[in-house]
Amino acid sequence: MLRDQVSGDAVRLASHDRLPASGTVGAVNEATDDLLHPLLSSRWSPTTFDRSTDVTAAEVESLLEAARWAPSAGNSQPWAFILGCRGEPEHERLVRHLAKSAARWAPTAGLLVANLSHRFVEDTDWDYSEFSVYDLGQAVAHMSFQASSLGLHVRQFRAFDRAGLAAEFEVPQHWEVTTMSAIGHLPRNAAQDAQAKGSRPARHRRSSTEIRWPQASFTERR
Repeated sequence: MLRDQVSGDAVRLASHDRLPASGTVGAVNEATDDLLHPLLSSRWSPTTFDRSTDVTAAEVESLLEAARWAPSAGNSQPWAFILGCRGEPEHERLVRHLAKSAARWAPTAGLLVANLSHRFVEDTDWDYSEFSVYDLGQAVAHMSFQASSLGLHVRQFRAFDRAGLAAEFEVPQHWEVTTMSAIGHLPRNAAQDAQAKGSRPARHRRSSTEIRWPQASFTERR
């Protein structure tokens, strides 16, 4: 696929908290927080995790349970996850396929997850579900929300060698290693600073007006 030709460092721009290339953006403010569940308004994607705090087996099961109950087209559940907790062989196997940009920070996470979508029916080019990537996104969103409820943080990213990782774990061709997630606790100092300030790092999003159609079409052309 074309995106597989892009270098790992360039693909890091797919990180979900980057500023959009065009369009007006506005800082998330206190008025916005009043409209959101606290777990959503406080969510952000760190690039540093606490190396001394593990993600427990119970927390991993809780994250998988959240993903398992995500909605999907026809209840097809077209997702699977390769999990590696720090100190486990799977963690090291995932780390060795990170691009340079992600290798600088992702290994500090207590848990690395490769997110797989069931793209095709085995031995055919037929869609297993035309919504499989969409459905995987919902499962990962559920997992991220559950992580927040456990005091964990998540950063989703695409800066890794997709083909190499698929070969490493013998992922069949009708499945796609789509994204990865780094999950863990914040370093103690960062967590204390955030709590003391009563806030999280500044984030920017388009306004609710700009994402309503047809205004969104004008925003895109700016």
